[in-house]
Amino acid sequence: MPTVAGNIVDTLVASGVKRVYGIPGDSLNGFTDALRVNPQLEWVHVRHEEAASFAASGEAALTGELAVCAGSCGPGNLHLINGLYDAQRSRVPVLAIAAHIPSDEIGSNYFQETHPTELFRECSVYVEHVATAEQMPRLLRIAMREAIEKRGVAVLVIPGDVGLADISAAAEVVRSYAPRVIPAESQLEEAAKALNKSKKVTILAGAGTEGAHDELIAIAAKLQAPIVHSLRGKEFIEYDNPYDVGMTGLLGFSSGYHALKDCDTLLMLGTDLPYQQFYPDDATVIQADVRGSQIGRRTRVDIGLVGTVADTVGELLPLIKPSRSSAHLKSMTKHYGKTRKDLDELATPSKRTIHPQYLTRLIDEMADDDAVFIPDVGSPVVWAARYLTMNGKRRLIGSFSHGSMANALSQSVGVQASHPDRQTIALAGDGGLAMLLGELITLTQNKLPVKTVVYNNSSLNFVELEMKAAGFVTFGTELSNPDFSTIAEAVGIKGFRVEKSKDLPKVVKEFLAYDGAAVLDVVTERQELSMPPTITAEQAKGFALYAVRTVLSGKGDELIDLARTNIRQLF
Repeated sequence: MPTVAGNIVDTLVASGVKRVYGIPGDSLNGFTDALRVNPQLEWVHVRHEEAASFAASGEAALTGELAVCAGSCGPGNLHLINGLYDAQRSRVPVLAIAAHIPSDEIGSNYFQETHPTELFRECSVYVEHVATAEQMPRLLRIAMREAIEKRGVAVLVIPGDVGLADISAAAEVVRSYAPRVIPAESQLEEAAKALNKSKKVTILAGAGTEGAHDELIAIAAKLQAPIVHSLRGKEFIEYDNPYDVGMTGLLGFSSGYHALKDCDTLLMLGTDLPYQQFYPDDATVIQADVRGSQIGRRTRVDIGLVGTVADTVGELLPLIKPSRSSAHLKSMTKHYGKTRKDLDELATPSKRTIHPQYLTRLIDEMADDDAVFIPDVGSPVVWAARYLTMNGKRRLIGSFSHGSMANALSQSVGVQASHPDRQTIALAGDGGLAMLLGELITLTQNKLPVKTVVYNNSSLNFVELEMKAAGFVTFGTELSNPDFSTIAEAVGIKGFRVEKSKDLPKVVKEFLAYDGAAVLDVVTERQELSMPPTITAEQAKGFALYAVRTVLSGKGDELIDLARTNIRQLF
């Protein structure tokens, strides 16, 4: 007779799940043994459970399908939490199997005892404790359905003894198909009326436009509206798009900022941009989102449209009057052209140091047409947002909503495991890579040919920028780094290191062409400033305070380096 754990494995296989990420432990023995006897479900052994949940998050983000991770009782499943928060906030479907202590010891302060149903509640759409074998098939079915339909994390807490119990239930199949969701006709008519009388419409588009590229371009053409995108929307929006005027938000640039601020009507499509200061001050706002609870969360909304972007725009298009002025569009695209030119001029080689913009541009130019890029939170995200080119086949995945360090390498495990023949490039910060450095061994052990680029500036670079903008002397941000290429070689990965700009093109080409996992350690300019799209008076004051305090603290040479590195951005 099969066990509860065996039934879980059989159900996952029947439902199309291909692999599970995790680390074995005694309370997981029933589950890992069930995996042993059913090779259809691959066990991807990582070195830290946080990497297991990030890997599942990365796989789910790339495939859109349910991904699975597992952790043993107590500390084992607690380590899953950070990656599960990322999956939950990125709205990707992940199932976590959280093993628990023996059933008859629960509540006794037993070895490794925690309360998983309480601990995982905030980072999940569903979490439940399986108390008996008979409960499990039903709760598993509910958990999988919740994760898939709500696009989030479901957690099943299973004591080790329950996992080993016999059960007679057959495996079930849990699948999902994308629904069509269309707003109420009265709201569509109201939105069309507002758009038809507007002279300057700007579209703000986000990750919810996935699969709706044609509809997005069609409505921009009819409205003669520039399209501003959020970071999570970049991969779905900026390619084959004559209406694109770039990104907005803290990591964006000025053309996107002005296109939002200068409009009289803002049409938000599938976006949840969190920064209130970037929205227009006085404009009619129309927001379309398949999740009605998101409408009006960031700014005042005049007309809310609950529906998927493709279906909503499809209904709106026949209601929009043609023959509109293109003055607003031309003004904003001209601004974008200048902004893009200014940014591109920064991505050039230097005789003195290696600028991270130049490194990112070379990676972009030499990467495969369908490469998957995964930047670490911090400055690698800035350079990815500004210098990676999307084409409709490439993907850009990251911890863009949760904002966790150490996501690049760990998410690349899930991306590469699920797509072994696709070029996967982790754009790692030196701090982020060091945080989960053991996952380099995961690449070796699982034969995953991930290409890891290290932006080695010996600092928590983005934190330093935040300190400078707030007027603080940088403190506690310096990193004493090893040669990461040597570490890579020690664990069986090909290592490359570049310290001079003139050597970079040749080595980047060799690195990306290498047949297997590789690490490229690049010593980049520490003082590079990732300038925000607009400098506020408060930020200007902060930089002035930073300058004064830095001189008074005896670190005046830091200001000279800062000026020398960034003078090209100011003129």
